[in-house]
Amino acid sequence: MSTPANTNEYDIIDTQALIIGAGPVGLFAVFQLGMVGISAHVLDILPRAGGQCVELYPDKPIFDIPSQPRISGGELIERLLQQAAPFEPTFHFKESAQTLERIPEDQGGGFIVASASGKRFRAPVVVIAAGGGAIAPKRPPLKGLEEFEEKSVFYAVREPQMFRGKRIVVAGGGDSALDWAIELAPLARHLTLLHRREEFRAAPASVARMREMVVAGEMDFRLGQIAGLVGENGVLQAVRARHAGETFDIAADVALLFFGLAGRLGALEKWGYELRGGRIVVDTQAFETSIPGVFAIGDVCDYPGKLKLILSGFHEAALMAQKAAKYVFPDRHIAFEHSTSSSILAEKLGQG
Repeated sequence: MSTPANTNEYDIIDTQALIIGAGPVGLFAVFQLGMVGISAHVLDILPRAGGQCVELYPDKPIFDIPSQPRISGGELIERLLQQAAPFEPTFHFKESAQTLERIPEDQGGGFIVASASGKRFRAPVVVIAAGGGAIAPKRPPLKGLEEFEEKSVFYAVREPQMFRGKRIVVAGGGDSALDWAIELAPLARHLTLLHRREEFRAAPASVARMREMVVAGEMDFRLGQIAGLVGENGVLQAVRARHAGETFDIAADVALLFFGLAGRLGALEKWGYELRGGRIVVDTQAFETSIPGVFAIGDVCDYPGKLKLILSGFHEAALMAQKAAKYVFPDRHIAFEHSTSSSILAEKLGQG
């Protein structure tokens, strides 16, 4: 972190809080900050709000959100966006935060955050809700892979109907691979699940269901490791696999590769706060980092007993907002209010 030398006032976006990350915890932070009168801009490297909930499992059910016995990732994000809407957040998508600069107290204090595109944000409070960091799928080292990506090779399913009537190969052994194999098999002309071993890392119920479908002839299971792609100009003809010294081809129009995600903090690692195990160390009173005024909530933060759960991130966002208000409104007494009696929320909802 450095101190800005020359600041051009005309190319700076002023906001009371800058939230880095538009996943579920970042969206709930908009609401919690709004409850104490703080408006926010939200920056995210992805093209839409939702983080992993939308990019990886929009249709997968989540069971541990309070009051929601079952809700999909996509539905959860839609409701969080509705909840945050009264506070009118400004979103900046396809943007990654690069640098954090402290503004000297005699120049007003706070921070300037610059994005990769050159946007600069000035705020007294920065909230990092970046999940596992800039997420990207793990790509197998296959020759010519780029030619097929987003044409006939995919790392996520956003529109299941686009695979109707296709010959599909699903590669992987985790929850995403099995969940989508089970979901897409009824739509497919033919579906083959490819995994390098008989054991899986998925939920036992999903493994059991997959094996039932194989026995019933509703999908195939092949032991093997993906070794290549057969086709040209992005049009897939077959997936080449290898097992026990044998190489074989599986006819396919589409390959779905689920080998996990690589998450990284990237430029955020260089901002000067304390890190532990690739995550940002925070206190448990306000989830503030070792840099006063910079907070970290959700999967990106670390403290004794930390659980990587969405509901934990919601709790962290609530406490963060109470401390953030002291930076944004240093001369104001901040009184805790429940949502049922909040004058700010009542006004935003047109009930004041």
